[in-house]
Amino acid sequence: MNEILSFFGDNKETFYFVILSIFVGIEVIGGVPTVLHTPLMSGANAIHGVVIIGAIHVMLNVEEGNYFALALGFLAVVLGTLNVVGGFVVTDRMLEMFKKKK
Repeated sequence: MNEILSFFGDNKETFYFVILSIFVGIEVIGGVPTVLHTPLMSGANAIHGVVIIGAIHVMLNVEEGNYFALALGFLAVVLGTLNVVGGFVVTDRMLEMFKKKK
């Protein structure tokens, strides 16, 4: 328990930054008009390509025998890829709605 408390104590600036980022993100997304919300969010999902690259980097530099880090990196790659592909699929569907029908 002391290790957990000392971890939070040592990284409290990081936690403050994450909490502040959450509030700023909510305010920014809340101000977006409804018409632009879905394309904006699906485009933002493509940013998860950074997560994929980071997970691959972690998996390449993990110590030998650390299967937990490998499994976590693999999960990050899979979920990041699903998020990127899903963002592009939603964007494609939104753009199809605006095309004129023949």
